[in-house]
Amino acid sequence: MSRLDLASDRLKTALDGLERVLAARAGGEAANHLQDRVAELEAERERLLEKIAGLEEELAAQSGLTEDVESRLDGAIGEIRAALGRT
Repeated sequence: MSRLDLASDRLKTALDGLERVLAARAGGEAANHLQDRVAELEAERERLLEKIAGLEEELAAQSGLTEDVESRLDGAIGEIRAALGRT
């Protein structure tokens, strides 16, 4: 084997090693990016769950208010009918 062939083989081995290191590094960066994205999505999920809980409380309060208004309207309608002589 000539010196040129040996140098070529060493260069090829070095390039292969460099490619493996770069691929591993890129994979690590991709994994870090995915972990960051998962953390962002979890934070957004928590924010949305809090918002849903607030909306559920608001709905419960409005439902109670709606029932109160409905009851008062029914009473007022009954009084108006009674005043008009209808039942």
